[in-house]
Amino acid sequence: MQRLLCTIGFAGKTAEEFFALLRGAGIEQLIDVRQNRGGQLSGFAKHPDLSFFLRVVERIEYGHEPLLAPPPELLKSYRKGKDWPAYEAAFLKEMKERGVPERVDTSAWASKVALLCSEAGPEKCHRRLVADLLAEHWRRCGDLVEIRHLIAERKAPRKPRRKKGAVIP
Repeated sequence: MQRLLCTIGFAGKTAEEFFALLRGAGIEQLIDVRQNRGGQLSGFAKHPDLSFFLRVVERIEYGHEPLLAPPPELLKSYRKGKDWPAYEAAFLKEMKERGVPERVDTSAWASKVALLCSEAGPEKCHRRLVADLLAEHWRRCGDLVEIRHLIAERKAPRKPRRKKGAVIP
């Protein structure tokens, strides 16, 4: 099977940018890998609203896989110390103890799927680690897997136009 495994975060994106990224990648299903899906800071990505928006706006299925979410105490520890290498090692250890990826039933997942978390970029987000684990597992099973991180391209701010003859202080 050929798979496209994308990752996306909602932070720093407008709803328009978020849905355009999913549409542009041809995503058929979004798997939420957040611990807290209903946080008030989630805006348009708050559960259950996101499920509705995905279905109605883009015809994308929504799923939640709590087995792929970091434990709350690990998140608290990372937010306090900001030690990414320690977080990454602890998260991967947790995934191994949970039996991930083998215990995650992905048989009903679409071939073009995106993993959702809150972080704007994948660099310091567990969704990147989960994507790597899943891709490695699927490749061992004979699947062809492409990982793509969906991030909004930021345009350079426009310089204000000067009127002819205007003096710049």
